Amino acid sequence: MPRLVVRNFSISLDGFGAGPGQGVDNPLGVRGLELHEWVFATRAWNELQGEAGGEEGLDDRFIRQGDERIGATIMGRNMFSPIRGPWLNEDWTGWWGENPPYHHPVFVLTHHRRTPIPMQGGTTFNFVTDGIEAALERAFEAAGGRDVRLGGGVSTIQQYMRAGLLDELSVAIVPVLLGGGERLFDRLDGRALGYECVELVSSGMAAHARLVRKN
Repeated sequence: MPRLVVRNFSISLDGFGAGPGQGVDNPLGVRGLELHEWVFATRAWNELQGEAGGEEGLDDRFIRQGDERIGATIMGRNMFSPIRGPWLNEDWTGWWGENPPYHHPVFVLTHHRRTPIPMQGGTTFNFVTDGIEAALERAFEAAGGRDVRLGGGVSTIQQYMRAGLLDELSVAIVPVLLGGGERLFDRLDGRALGYECVELVSSGMAAHARLVRKN
């Protein structure tokens, strides 16, 4: 049965999934890129950039598994764009250039209507204005029996967790103290929501924890 999953969501030792001051110059917040140094070091990441080299091993395996059985992605408005409010300028098509790395339908949660944006490589950004459940229904339909990945950010993940709709959450805990930003588990009781840690392994750059909803 297809599931809604979060794969390889990086958080700091003090629990932040993004730094403070997110914007055009800092899409992940101030020092937010430090959360993803473990990703940039892998061979899988270099291959995606068309480059050679990179580390193999545990972190590389998690990056490669992150795309397995994924047929669609859901993300929040903030993950797609630094623009707030109505789409006054529709030139913005995401952070990822003309060929985004998704290569399948992506559903962006927003309060403001916008026509879909087809991109190179099979990615189409669709904008959903009628809530998280409607977005999930459309994503499952588009995924054709495969899993749906929830990309983030923090607020979006929290909404799906509180609604009991997120089946699995995989986080990479990196040895960085951000000191501010958005905490992934802020005002959340994961145990009460039915989540259990079923896997915990570590490389030299990140500890990978996999939480599954049991009820």
